[in-house]
Amino acid sequence: MTVADTTITRLPGGLRVVTRSLPGARATSLGAWVGVGSRDETPATAGSSHFLEHLLFKGTRTRGAREVAIAVDSVGGDLNAFTTRELTAFYARVPGHWADDGAELLLDVVTNPAVRADDVESERAVILDELRLALDEPGDRVQTLLYEHLFADHALGWDVSGSFDTVTALRRGDLAAFHAQHYLAANVVVAAAGVVDHDRLVELAAEAFAERSDDQRPRRDAPVGLAAAGAHEARDLEEVQIGYGWRGVGLDDPDRHAVSVLAQLLGGGPSSRLFHEIREKRGLAYSIYAAPTNFTDVGAFEIQTATAPDRHRQVDKLIRAEIDDLVDGGVTDREVDVAKGYLAGSVALGFEDSWSHLSHVANSMLVRDRVVEIDEYLDAIAVVTTEDVTRLARCLLAAEPTVATVGPLA
Repeated sequence: MTVADTTITRLPGGLRVVTRSLPGARATSLGAWVGVGSRDETPATAGSSHFLEHLLFKGTRTRGAREVAIAVDSVGGDLNAFTTRELTAFYARVPGHWADDGAELLLDVVTNPAVRADDVESERAVILDELRLALDEPGDRVQTLLYEHLFADHALGWDVSGSFDTVTALRRGDLAAFHAQHYLAANVVVAAAGVVDHDRLVELAAEAFAERSDDQRPRRDAPVGLAAAGAHEARDLEEVQIGYGWRGVGLDDPDRHAVSVLAQLLGGGPSSRLFHEIREKRGLAYSIYAAPTNFTDVGAFEIQTATAPDRHRQVDKLIRAEIDDLVDGGVTDREVDVAKGYLAGSVALGFEDSWSHLSHVANSMLVRDRVVEIDEYLDAIAVVTTEDVTRLARCLLAAEPTVATVGPLA
């Protein structure tokens, strides 16, 4: 797969601009990826990254929220954002002829927020409602509970949205200061894919970040304490949600690709061990999955499912038996080949639109300071061996997992 159409510019002050021109495209996906998330917060500022993600759409110093919305709606575009534990991403998808206007608007939103006191209060109410909604979603709640105990006493264990107490306590000045501290040139990647004019985007980005040039990125400390055993939260539900977690590997760990193969063959799809045993063979759950998450310096390996309360012990026993079989007996060549084929094929199928390319180049530049091309990833997956996966299963999964459950237990 050729990627000669990817262009990178590094500006004084640390800002990075990356574009990928897609022949035949008629739309443009634009993004500003900011290297700050919930793990970069303190107990007093927990939830600030997510709060700002909401607040920045309330308007800039020169545009009101409705003006921003009308500008995007008038061309059939989309303007949105998301927050994770390690980044906050703002993006727009617009027709190609509106790419320059879309970029100028997006950059204004990211670098020039009004942060009005009344907007802070109205958005606080929205976020508190969002937290309540998450409590009502047992699948979300079990993952929150799992992370709280898997990364006990570390910010990686905090809910990305903060808590009712922290969101209620945050003030306009706190949020403005958080923005000033983290939304700096060296901590941002500006990206575009589709119909792009790289030089023009560089001009717009340089202008937007002219007063935010500071070679500063978050200093992150890895978790040093042990994971906690887990917790149960009793709820009056029809099913019990179950989450298992182990500490995993970080973004630069050479074993990260073998871990992806391990997760795929264990619980990544209909051919996986857990899906076959729990869903297909016994009908004990509608869905079950295993997935890795890689952070800067550590990771998580998760299994999640839901079942009827009176089947909880049976499902738990079967999951643990599959884990024991992996640890004691290893994996087969056929399993590894199927998992590697899925991972390679899904990457190829995933690059069908400008958004996919935007997300890839922006994430890659923010995390690795270079674009990891698809062929490089495919080569890394191809060399994973059965012995690698067996070794990782024994290394990661031999320990007792952190277990979180939400619902009634029979």
